Amino acid sequence: MLTRRQFLSRGCSLGVAGTSAAAALLQLGMARQAVAQAVPGYRALVCILLAGGNDSYNMLVPNDADQYGEYRRLRSDLALDAANLLPLAGATANGRHYAVHPGMPELQGLYAAGEAAFIANVGTLVEPMDAQALQAGSAKLPLGLFSHADQINQWQTAVSDARLAHGWGGRIADLMQGATPLNGVSMSISLSGSNLFQSGHSSSEYSIEAGGDGAPGINAYDDGSEFGALRKQMIDSLLAVPQPQILRREYSRRLRAAIDTREVFLQALASSPLLTTQFSPGPFSQSLRQIARVIGARDALGATRQTFFVLVGGWDHHDNVLDNQARMLPAVSAGLREFRDALAELGVFDSVTTFTTSDFGRTLTSNGKGSDHGWGGHHIVMGGAVRGGQIYGEYPLLAAGNPLDVGRGIYAPTTAVDEYFAELALWFGVAPGDLDLVLPNLRRFYLPESGQPPLGFLLS
Repeated sequence: MLTRRQFLSRGCSLGVAGTSAAAALLQLGMARQAVAQAVPGYRALVCILLAGGNDSYNMLVPNDADQYGEYRRLRSDLALDAANLLPLAGATANGRHYAVHPGMPELQGLYAAGEAAFIANVGTLVEPMDAQALQAGSAKLPLGLFSHADQINQWQTAVSDARLAHGWGGRIADLMQGATPLNGVSMSISLSGSNLFQSGHSSSEYSIEAGGDGAPGINAYDDGSEFGALRKQMIDSLLAVPQPQILRREYSRRLRAAIDTREVFLQALASSPLLTTQFSPGPFSQSLRQIARVIGARDALGATRQTFFVLVGGWDHHDNVLDNQARMLPAVSAGLREFRDALAELGVFDSVTTFTTSDFGRTLTSNGKGSDHGWGGHHIVMGGAVRGGQIYGEYPLLAAGNPLDVGRGIYAPTTAVDEYFAELALWFGVAPGDLDLVLPNLRRFYLPESGQPPLGFLLS
């Protein structure tokens, strides 16, 4: 049963005035769509947070004889057998070859089809990393490097030298939406509750669930039964009573807003086309299924821009890396393929970019049971606008004495999260002149007025 606190969190900041009917609010949503046409078309970003620190050196593996040999030497008991790896089509610009984990054939296929790519060795940085300064110990390092709490914060805020309470997705919503969504449903939709990525100064996420209609409400409130009708009448009557005390008044307003927003959302979702794409029963695939349904209702919601957030936990593999990844990476791979097929069925695959984040990479060396907290790691981007079939950034040369190796096979990032996210924000429709508002430290790594993309993995 949904608690009162959980229900309020789903609509508490969504500014629906009074007791307006859901149909009227949907019309306001259409007004929002008309205003937003200054940036043509629909676009969505889907952020997948692999929480805990994904061991991405076993997701994207060197497949040249010499580099695989170094990989095998460094990883020892954590190394995947070469015979089981799934080779990626083609070679990188420097002639290197790579492969993916044996449990990710769907990702291998997406890469071969030019619909997915990798961003190599990306992570939190305070400034461009100078290898000499790194070795001398004079380089500026992110706050709380190797700390789960700090690094997962910095991946969501894109600020590595301060602890903030607002994420870069929320800052985008502040720019594009403001504090009050016109029909009550935020452009920021979370499948994993409250999160820092979508938390803005004036905006917040609308939280839904993977199962059912996504937006559970008050138990037995207008459920079609006689009791439900009476309960609805009672609650509506209570909420209509003016409250002189400020906390009661605010509670009443937020509960009314949450109820109204849920009605708007459910009416819109009812317009979403029925999908023939079959999704796996696991929580990740079911979250992506629900996202596809919401995207299918974009016109009814009046949405021309949406961000989505999904947290997939359990990647802190200090032991049993091989067994855990053999169980978890296939679910990610299958879910991405299913999501791709659903978006294609809806005709919006070119309009949706899906990308992964994580706390950090992990040590290449073994602790005897698993791998420990690292720094730079490798990430997946998928979508019709992705220049797929390529690896962007710089996959480190695995070799003794590489100055980027700060110990135990922990490689300092060569691409900052700021650059990664800037490319996504520009594609999403953030103006170059507004990037400083979204990514405050970006100019340390990239000049928005340069006219060149930060990394080049997305079509304009």
